[in-house]
Amino acid sequence: MSEELSLILDDAGDSMKKAINHLEAELQKIRAGKASPQMLDGIMVDYYGSPTPLNQVANVSAIDARTITVQPWEKNMLQPIERAIINSNIGINPQNDGVMIRMFLPPMTEERRKELVKRCNGEGEQSKVAIRNIRREAIEQIKKLQKDGLSEDVSKDAEKDVQDLTDANISLVEKHLSSKEKEIMSV
Repeated sequence: MSEELSLILDDAGDSMKKAINHLEAELQKIRAGKASPQMLDGIMVDYYGSPTPLNQVANVSAIDARTITVQPWEKNMLQPIERAIINSNIGINPQNDGVMIRMFLPPMTEERRKELVKRCNGEGEQSKVAIRNIRREAIEQIKKLQKDGLSEDVSKDAEKDVQDLTDANISLVEKHLSSKEKEIMSV
């Protein structure tokens, strides 16, 4: 029985770690005043009829704190890349010069910063919900084991371990959110 319990706890821990990693990836895409190639992660380009990630059809780089360049590997991909960036609705207008695409990030206003903080908090809330769902599933599995003959004390201890794991991961989400908010709000 204890083997099954440790398996449940390990699965819950791994799933919560994935939720944290997802949050980190999403926060990385949110602009904090400084240009970053990761801002364009997740943009799909129509590459000869199949959706392909932007970084697989072009070289994406930040040449300074406010400029991102996209250098396609094939010249005829300029238009589809430009269209994909416009359709992604990231709030940056691409400028196509026939060789590469440049994007100049405008200075952020106080209103825009607050909007980005709200978006970060929304991502954080989604992560917390995912972590709580993982906790619920783990506790349901423990209760099922209890019905199958696991002692009540061992079951309560396992539920406490799951709750401790949940609390640790939720505080990690809070830590990520507060550092990202500090990064966004600093001028």
